[in-house]
Amino acid sequence: MTTALPARTTPPAAPPVETRRLHLVGDAGVDGTTGPGASRLVSYLVLVPEGTDIGDLFAKDGPRPEIRPVEAVVPAAAPRFGDGAVQVDPARRVAEVDGRQLDLTYLEFALLAHLVRHPHQVHTRERLVAAVWGYDHVGDGRTVDVHVARLRRKLGAAHRHTIATVRRVGYKYVPERHNPGAAPRHRP
Repeated sequence: MTTALPARTTPPAAPPVETRRLHLVGDAGVDGTTGPGASRLVSYLVLVPEGTDIGDLFAKDGPRPEIRPVEAVVPAAAPRFGDGAVQVDPARRVAEVDGRQLDLTYLEFALLAHLVRHPHQVHTRERLVAAVWGYDHVGDGRTVDVHVARLRRKLGAAHRHTIATVRRVGYKYVPERHNPGAAPRHRP
């Protein structure tokens, strides 16, 4: 059951106007005065190494500890990986086949990189979806099939067999022994 309240006939009273000014703690001038003419103090956030005595930093007499900028640590670039024919460079997000750079989408690159990083290992479609698309991806195994078909097309006729289908299971990457003078190997 709902109860209706009568409509208010008079407008609500305006809240009282506050005449005091708010100020920040420590907003006083150097000489302790406040107001528009007071010179303001400037605050800084200083990060110091653990174990540094803060009193030493602000001592007027005596030596101060040396404070140097921290050197940025650049992580080592991820090395290239792959067999002789297919090379994947994750730092540049580039995949090459026989020295020819492939034009891959984000997911095609991630799928190829995952397969090449784990050669001869059979990956179920569900496992590939989890590894490449993420656990929250809503889709089915056909998504993987479509991307593998596109990858095979982009690898070219000479290398499309490197992504092998394991029937009723998924896919695996089978690296070929790279011999530049040999003719391309085809599936029987």
